Amino acid sequence: MCKIAIVGRIFHERRDMGDDLRRLLDLLDEGPRSTGTAGECTPPFDLSETDGALELVMDLPGVPADSIQIVFARNTLVIAGQKLPSACEHRDAAFHLAERAFGRFARAVRLTGAFDAGRAEARLGGGELRVVLPRIDDRRGAEIRIPVRTD
Repeated sequence: MCKIAIVGRIFHERRDMGDDLRRLLDLLDEGPRSTGTAGECTPPFDLSETDGALELVMDLPGVPADSIQIVFARNTLVIAGQKLPSACEHRDAAFHLAERAFGRFARAVRLTGAFDAGRAEARLGGGELRVVLPRIDDRRGAEIRIPVRTD
C-alpha cells in the first residue's frame, strides 16, 4: 500500500503525525534493499474530486503492489513505497544518460472533508495507482426534523 505529498512538509505542519510517518518509513526500511545507487523517487500524481469521491492517480511504473503502502489518518492520505532499479542486461555498460528515478518514496496530501476510509479502494494497473476515497455527507448544520408523537 502507499502515501502522498512531501513528507517534510507534514513534519512541520502536523508534528503529531511525525511519529506515525517515521514508523511507516521504518517499516519500508525493513524491506529488501536495492543494489546500486539508491536515491529518492517522487512519483507525480493527479488529484480530482467528484460529488461522491476524491480520486488520486499516481504514476508508479515498475513498482510492485506489495511494495506500496497506503494510509489514511487524520485527514491525510499517505502513499509510500520503493521503486527498485531494473536489472541492466549489460554488466559492463557505461550510461550516457540516466533520468529514471529509483528508491524510496513517500507522498502525503492533506484532505478537507469527510471520507469513508472503510470503503476506499486502491488499484494498481498499467503503471498507475488509483486510490478512490468515497465522501461522507457532512450533516453538520443541516436541518433535521424530529417528529413529535402523542402518547
